[in-house]
Amino acid sequence: MTDRLPFAFGVNEFTTQPWSFEQDLHHYDALGVETIEICEQKLDDRQWSDQMARVADTGLVISAVQPLVRTFGASRMQPEPEGVQARTERLRLSIERLAPFARDVPFVVNTGAAEKGDMQAMVDTTIDRLRALAPYAADHGVRLALEPLNATSMNIETAIWTLAQANDIVDAVAMPNVGICLDLWNVWQNADVEAEIVRAGSRIFVLQVSDWRTPRSSGDRLVPGDGAIPIGPLLRAVYAAGYRGTCTVEIFSQDVADSLYRTDLQDVIGRSRSGLEHAWTA
Repeated sequence: MTDRLPFAFGVNEFTTQPWSFEQDLHHYDALGVETIEICEQKLDDRQWSDQMARVADTGLVISAVQPLVRTFGASRMQPEPEGVQARTERLRLSIERLAPFARDVPFVVNTGAAEKGDMQAMVDTTIDRLRALAPYAADHGVRLALEPLNATSMNIETAIWTLAQANDIVDAVAMPNVGICLDLWNVWQNADVEAEIVRAGSRIFVLQVSDWRTPRSSGDRLVPGDGAIPIGPLLRAVYAAGYRGTCTVEIFSQDVADSLYRTDLQDVIGRSRSGLEHAWTA
């Protein structure tokens, strides 16, 4: 852990989208990043096993996995395969393949978009699928982390948009290896968000941070400290809730004129770390 931030410092591979998987490993390790959040879409389907094995050759620890298909309902980010059963089976395949390299690691999942606007049906489906998947994940030594997304993703990637809704689903599933992926960018505007962080408590499996401006595209996030999110108070709420895992930078930055993906990504990582440390101590 760093001296100033009471969490390990990690980077999600979506943050460095222009880099290859191999470049991520090289640069993260060289920059002193402590943990990596694996994005399966960056793996080569012909050599994914070798690529995952290489993580152990670096100083990086895997903090979480973003499966190729992580929603039960429709997803613009990953539209194929269609149908809840087919999508569930693809998620099971991700767990089967990657779990041997990521013991006790959370696999991030979302509800997906509600068909014909029936959000309750999508919530019910998510509870059912998580109950069915939890024993399978446990048998493979991994966990599942449900992520509530921002309201900007409604009817595109999600049927829930608050941490309270995610907590309700996790309560309903009632499995010890099913918890929360808490992305501050997604939930910082929720009413009573700090109370819901306390409610989540030990069920917070993943913590992700970036910063907010009113989005100009579906991927328009900022380096922590450069936007409107009160990161410091929220980090302290997460710490008070008992979380001691990784603080992971997850930035999307596409389809905007000033995309961070067209800048020095090593600088983005360095500024992100500094921004988090400043937010914690400010």
